[in-house]
Amino acid sequence: MCTPQTPAAYLDPAAGTAAEAQGSTKRGFPPAPEPLPVPVMDNHTHLDFPDGPAPVGVRAAMDAAAAVGVQGAVQVGCDLESSRFTVQAVELDRRLLGAVALHPNDAPLYAGRGELESALAEIEQLAAHPRIRAIGETGLDFYRTEGAGLAAQRHSFRRHIDIAKRLDLTLQIHDRDAHNDVVQVLEEEGAPERVVFHCFSGDADLARICNRKGWFMSFAGTLTFKNADNLRAALAVADPGLVMVETDAPFLTPHPHRGRPNASYMVPYTVRAMAGLTGTDLARLCTEISENTVRAYGSWT
Repeated sequence: MCTPQTPAAYLDPAAGTAAEAQGSTKRGFPPAPEPLPVPVMDNHTHLDFPDGPAPVGVRAAMDAAAAVGVQGAVQVGCDLESSRFTVQAVELDRRLLGAVALHPNDAPLYAGRGELESALAEIEQLAAHPRIRAIGETGLDFYRTEGAGLAAQRHSFRRHIDIAKRLDLTLQIHDRDAHNDVVQVLEEEGAPERVVFHCFSGDADLARICNRKGWFMSFAGTLTFKNADNLRAALAVADPGLVMVETDAPFLTPHPHRGRPNASYMVPYTVRAMAGLTGTDLARLCTEISENTVRAYGSWT
């Protein structure tokens, strides 16, 4: 579920430093990787989530990312508080674009309080900001939600799809243990023009569906995990014109630093793993990822 810290702490220009974000052992961050030869963007991060004893400020986090060739990021909201923070963050630092939504595991909580429709209405209002380029993360999660909560989850997903289409925004999908149902809902509702499967968790079969539909697949640090043969098989068949990269920070830190806090500056570890797995020249892969990300969200400038 969405459990951000107090967003104001992350918006304070005095909060944290780039050095802390890059590798302070006190904070537990891994060392910075070698910079990429061509800049890319982290298309899914949570800058307001817990990452240690003290928050790293938005600008410091993006400075650390820029130092290793990660020139921009998509800050993602997953409840009303984090979505409001996202609007503030994209106004603070133009290296950020934003996405706003109610996470599928939070939708039943809003519904249980009788607040789902009012919350969705506010999401739509927040999405009108010119630097909010996506509705997300939304989708289905059969791992953490079950029973009566699934009806609210499905309803929320359909409403987010509708908002994305009416505002001509990209749809960022959260899909956990629900591949077939996510595809079914997208087909029933009619998918927006641009769809991103955030933290792609499917297999080669789902990747082939995405290829046919023209849906983007965003790979995270999970690709580097030993038990992720399904993801490596998916990347092997994925259309290079539909592949992107993300951190889902502060979660899913790539090997060899799994278990430590993640941040946008860690993207190069995953990109290099992708290049090695596909046999693609690193600079060429970076260029493809960057071009794909701009096609999905528009220009950062």
